[in-house]
Amino acid sequence: MSRLVYSLAHLASLPFAVPAAAAGLAYINARHGLFEDLGFLSRFISSNISTDRLEKRDELSLFYVLEEHAQSSPNHPFIICNGKTWTYAQSYEIVLKYGTWLKSRGVVKDEIVAMDFVNSEIFIWIWLGLWSIGAKPAFINYNLTGKSLIHTIRTSTARLVLVDQHGKDNFSEHVMAEHGFVARPSEESLPGRHANYGFDRDPSQVPSVIEKSRTGAVVPQGQTSAHVSAPIQTRRKLEIVFFDQALESHIFSLAPTRLPNSERSGQKRSGMAMLIYTSGTTGLPKPAVMSWGKIHTSGNTVKGWIPLKKNDIMYTAMPLYHSSAAVLCVAATIRAGSTFALGRKFSHSTFWPDVRASKATIIQYVGETCRYLLSAPESPLDKDHNVRIALGNGLRPDVWQPFKDRFNIKTVCEFYAATEAPIGFFNRNTNNFSTGAIGRQGTLVAALMGRQVALVRMDPESDPPEPLRDLDTGLCQIANGDEPGEMLYELDPKDISAKFQGYFGNDKATKSKILRNVKAKGDAYFRSGDLMKWDEENRIWFLDRTGDTFRWKAENVSTAEGDGKTDVSGAPLALPSAQSLKHLADHLKKALPGFAVPLFLRVTKTMQTTGTNKQQKHLLQKDGIEIDVVEASGDALFWLKEGTYQRFTRKDLDKIRGGQVRL
Repeated sequence: MSRLVYSLAHLASLPFAVPAAAAGLAYINARHGLFEDLGFLSRFISSNISTDRLEKRDELSLFYVLEEHAQSSPNHPFIICNGKTWTYAQSYEIVLKYGTWLKSRGVVKDEIVAMDFVNSEIFIWIWLGLWSIGAKPAFINYNLTGKSLIHTIRTSTARLVLVDQHGKDNFSEHVMAEHGFVARPSEESLPGRHANYGFDRDPSQVPSVIEKSRTGAVVPQGQTSAHVSAPIQTRRKLEIVFFDQALESHIFSLAPTRLPNSERSGQKRSGMAMLIYTSGTTGLPKPAVMSWGKIHTSGNTVKGWIPLKKNDIMYTAMPLYHSSAAVLCVAATIRAGSTFALGRKFSHSTFWPDVRASKATIIQYVGETCRYLLSAPESPLDKDHNVRIALGNGLRPDVWQPFKDRFNIKTVCEFYAATEAPIGFFNRNTNNFSTGAIGRQGTLVAALMGRQVALVRMDPESDPPEPLRDLDTGLCQIANGDEPGEMLYELDPKDISAKFQGYFGNDKATKSKILRNVKAKGDAYFRSGDLMKWDEENRIWFLDRTGDTFRWKAENVSTAEGDGKTDVSGAPLALPSAQSLKHLADHLKKALPGFAVPLFLRVTKTMQTTGTNKQQKHLLQKDGIEIDVVEASGDALFWLKEGTYQRFTRKDLDKIRGGQVRL
């Protein structure tokens, strides 16, 4: 009888115990991010298992995933572009036709082919067509001209360059001649306009893996084959094919031939899938090796993290030559079997019309994209869309919430990553807790990740920027919680390329990204070049690039810490009135500590940015306060004098140089 009474009492208490347990679990989850951590770890582990399985089956190429969707979901939309839609089956057939054409041009397995294209479906056909025959694309930034453009062509080692109509003038015969390329007669008549050149190879731009092959050394997979079968000649040939409607029609007339798997075999997860060039914010672009492992891991991570569902449509107007659009949009879409809509080029006037027309549910942003959209005049159609998520990187804290509110976007999926970096950070933001952060981890993932990363204190007076080291141990000084430092990622000191494949053909640049003796003697870490801080709530905040932080009046000042916090601040504005300049000076002196108030203000008609809307502040730094240089560009320079910003003149510059003015 007593047992029965106990059982009844126990049952009677359940209605109270279950809610209490649920409330306790909810508190633990809110405090420690338990559910999100478990989901992240599950996706990370399953993605690595999946990639290992594909490597063992020798099917690492994403071509096989496209092929699988073409067979299992042939009528599902894959690409929406310029008002047209292509299904997976249609896309697969076109990709095979492009592969057939590329093969007819003599492209062989593992060969690198450079492509200079604006966003279009043709970009996708060529890219995946190269993968279909086991070749590797090198994505060229279509904004490049002259020296920078020729540099990318040379460092890619490509003997074949494919160019669309947008870029044909950049490859004119007189431009090529200026850079040492000698026109050669065409050896055969082929569809489409093409040009042939001879040029001398720069030995400093011969990838070490190719150079080593001449001596019989072992050459890493994914970076050789076609290029190393014969000794390197100092005189090289270059063929440029210019795409036009006639050539596209010819390719569409070809048979869609699927080459045997052996043409795509032998790939490794750390091997090259393609070359993606850095933005060139600090100099000439460098070819970063994008590995198969990173493509699969990144694609799977985005697929599971957003999450990206089969009926989702992701819109991007970001350039496909950059990893943000290529990997985190296109590759993720292929992994998920969903749809992506492609804009030709970002413009605030066409962005939302494109989004509405494509019925996109996810939009992608990079850098200042959201600020540009927010600065456009308000419209009754601002909330007239199907978007549930904005995905991207570089959304500034001051733009974050206003952007969500104005356009009624519930979730921001902000990530931090670099093309060549071994890992990244993620912040799926639905409330105000993590607004502005580039990453947010729960307690579990933070503990695990803490072993793989390091925030080290930096010496702002060193040039180039270097970490501060302990005088006794020689190891790096680790930043305390909530203290700024450069973010480093742990590498295997015995196998660096397992996580960091580096820059193709540029050992010096690759080695510059590796820091030794960080936490222990002999260890190795990847240098992000970015200053961050990791707070006690496990939120990660981007502060600045290491080169953009300077020392002023015994303080560290970051050029990205807030608007105007720079020694020479640039803003795309018309010339301000005297009243506006006084208001600005008063505001800055009130909002910023004295050492961070900018002494100089540069007003520019156009802010120089990369193709992914990242500010190129190094150009302003280079000009400095050289008034003749600034005004020759059409800009104006002001300086803080007598409590307001006044026009800076040659006479003022002479006084500074003569020591008559103290800054």
